[in-house]
Amino acid sequence: MRSDAGKMLRRVRGFYEACVRPALFRLDSEKVHDLTLRGLAAVSGHEGLCGALAGFTDVPALPVHAMGLDFPNPLGMAAGMDKGAVAVPLWKALGFGFSELGGVTWMAQPGNPRPRMFRVPGDGALLNRMGFNNPGAHLMASRLEALHRSGRWPSHPVGVNLGKSKATPMGEASSDYAGSFRLLRRWADFFVVNVSSPNTPNLRQLQDRGALDEILARLQEENVGTDGIPVRPILVKVAPDLSWDALDDVLSLVKPRGLAGIVATNTTVARPEARDEADRKSTRLNSSHEWISRMPSSA
Repeated sequence: MRSDAGKMLRRVRGFYEACVRPALFRLDSEKVHDLTLRGLAAVSGHEGLCGALAGFTDVPALPVHAMGLDFPNPLGMAAGMDKGAVAVPLWKALGFGFSELGGVTWMAQPGNPRPRMFRVPGDGALLNRMGFNNPGAHLMASRLEALHRSGRWPSHPVGVNLGKSKATPMGEASSDYAGSFRLLRRWADFFVVNVSSPNTPNLRQLQDRGALDEILARLQEENVGTDGIPVRPILVKVAPDLSWDALDDVLSLVKPRGLAGIVATNTTVARPEARDEADRKSTRLNSSHEWISRMPSSA
């Protein structure tokens, strides 16, 4: 059975690479992302389709127990794909061992102006400056609550990536994160504190020890486990551009603030030159805009 499924998957992959991918690459990359997510959300809404898809993927069990949670396998769907929690049941059906929703902020926000995502095909990379576009913590909480009440909550751990609202002053960042956590902690299994996105102004300043300590202290004040809601694992997502000393400062908070772990890493602000000449011309052209010179590159 697994052999037959493997052959079918190879045929599907061959068709995708030969026909579908070239067609999609003629469209704007963010438009393709949005169209794909809408399609996946539609499938996610049908329990029968999710069940059929789960049988088709046939992922072997590689169980991992970590942070007090049971993961069917160690490969998960990272934050950035499903920012609005619109396809939550589907990620388990596709075989992922966990999913991380978001990044979500206390306030709904549109993100940075488009265009804000660019392909670099020769390097298998994207340039992005999304800017935490998301529907906000209130709407995400209502969607997650509805899934729980419908009985369609997935059997793998579901996490939420928390960001800071762009409109919130830096001095009020801890309240912003705490507000989102308070709304969502009943419904998600673990939380990732995102203080390392390069596309929200000054956000990376929150990786400084004092600022990060204040945020984590506020979150753990909420994370008490005395109101019928379990204590949730909290992790911090760091930038790959941190100095060793700055990383040591973050790690020094792991025990005092009861962190469950570190997520390594967010996107980088480094801009290595593209391998392909056409890509080099494209990125040089885009770099004529002042903002794009600060865009991260990620595989």
